[in-house]
Amino acid sequence: MSETVIALPVDSETARVYHTASPEDRKKIQLLLRLRLRELAELPTSSLVEIMNDIGAKAQAHGLTPEILEALLRDE
Repeated sequence: MSETVIALPVDSETARVYHTASPEDRKKIQLLLRLRLRELAELPTSSLVEIMNDIGAKAQAHGLTPEILEALLRDE
């Protein structure tokens, strides 16, 4: 597999840790990042409306009613 270099903005402490790591540790960091990015890319994408509908359905299944929600919101 060919490799492509990407630029990834990070905070200065993260950059320091990476640049001072041993070559072996850098390879481990790169592998972990590759795996994590692939995991994130494989997650199903949902629209905001779908996410909100799912949250609402779960809340309703756990007993949240419009009256309870209204009372909770008034107590902010």
